[in-house]
Amino acid sequence: MLLARDKSQLLIIDVQDKVLAAISGKDRVVERCVRLVRAARVLHVPITLSEQYPQGLGPTVDPIRDAVGNAGFVADKVEFSCLRSEPLRDRLHELRRQGRPQIVIAGIEAHVCVLQTTIDLEAQGFEAFVVADAIGSRAKVNRKLAITRLLKAGADIVDSEMVLFEWLERAGTPEFKELHPLIK
Repeated sequence: MLLARDKSQLLIIDVQDKVLAAISGKDRVVERCVRLVRAARVLHVPITLSEQYPQGLGPTVDPIRDAVGNAGFVADKVEFSCLRSEPLRDRLHELRRQGRPQIVIAGIEAHVCVLQTTIDLEAQGFEAFVVADAIGSRAKVNRKLAITRLLKAGADIVDSEMVLFEWLERAGTPEFKELHPLIK
């Protein structure tokens, strides 16, 4: 099944200063999250950010926050799965009621919060698309194990270019021209 921008929402999980420092491939994760956020803004895909215990782990990193601006919903949590946090669960379900059952997921850590959120999303009838080049863990093996488990749980594993091209659907549009620099 392909992604559709009018059926999608974007969820960026816990890309925070104090956690990010230890993530393998952290620069790639941030760069790809920013790419997804910029595309979501241009294409009017709702954006949700979660922050795991921000009092201790800090806020979402500046490049992502700057890309989101005031176009997203930000909620803090202490639960590992976003769906076990009431404000996040309510937000994701409300967007689904509005016709957006597809959730594009990026963030950290792949084997903890991304994994648990995605498994819960699949169990609750969402269509989960985990963006492989926009997730990370401290150890590469943890990220690899998470992807294996996510596939078994029914999640679609995609990359950020797949998301952009599926959301865009065709070349030659004003949106394609605006987002083309993100692909180069």
